[in-house]
Amino acid sequence: MSAPIKENTPALAKEPSYGPADRAGERRGEGVVLNAFSHGFLALWALMIVLPLLWLVLSSFKTDSQIAGSAFGWPQNWSFDVFTRAWEKGIGDYFFNTVVVLVFSVPLTMLFGSMAAYVLARYQFWGNRLLYYFFVAGAMFPVFLALVPLFFMVKRLDMLNTYQGLILVYVAYSMPFTVFFMHAFFRTLPTAVFEAAILDGASHSRTFFQVMLPMAKPGLISVGIFNMLGQWNQFILPTVLMQPQSGDDPERYVLTQGLVQLEQQQGYASDLPVLFAGVTIAMIPMLVVYLSFQRQVQAGLTSATLK
Repeated sequence: MSAPIKENTPALAKEPSYGPADRAGERRGEGVVLNAFSHGFLALWALMIVLPLLWLVLSSFKTDSQIAGSAFGWPQNWSFDVFTRAWEKGIGDYFFNTVVVLVFSVPLTMLFGSMAAYVLARYQFWGNRLLYYFFVAGAMFPVFLALVPLFFMVKRLDMLNTYQGLILVYVAYSMPFTVFFMHAFFRTLPTAVFEAAILDGASHSRTFFQVMLPMAKPGLISVGIFNMLGQWNQFILPTVLMQPQSGDDPERYVLTQGLVQLEQQQGYASDLPVLFAGVTIAMIPMLVVYLSFQRQVQAGLTSATLK
């Protein structure tokens, strides 16, 4: 008997095996690429914001001829007289009017908004969701559609060109976003603390002001900063509501109106450094506020998602 013939069959190649170390290396590589892309995008975004602000401040120290000759050149004379001229040309009065309005409008917005959000988040009653969606719909309603009826309503109340009229409008304008933001924040607070306060005999108002509201401090700071920025930079509402109604009616322009008036009053005798100085004066307080409470704003924005 003859031996069987062995066929020369090629051995199958083994597939390379990937271990945990290789997978971790791939993930690290992807993470490095993603971090490089995100950091590069953030750096580009920062430059797009910082460079115009820096150009604005530097232009305040230039003269009209320097701005016309080289808009991006370096100032030759570092004098602060231009800020004094801008303050004397009306920026001081506009600044005062804006501060008076915000001193009352922002705290009232925070008080009423947090109270409404607390009730909607903690108490179940008929129409709860309807009221909540009513506030949410208000945040999506364009303010331009309500300017005409708003003007006649404020006029009927005899509050045109008054501080109290603009304050009430600012509060109503900022309520939807405040309720929407604080509603989500109050829902993240522990229910056990609320129940313990009720069992100890605390009233509903005392539970809110002494227990729940201090716990919501990060959210209050965050939404307070956003409301302050929005009301400080508001233009269309004061333009409609803060116009003199007669020759004897004083001008109570806020900063956004005042800057436009300052630009229009220059005419052909332009004084661009004064205008740049006025914008710088209007910008500095909000930069100081945001940089001072930057960590609190970040904590308030992230705490609702981390809890």
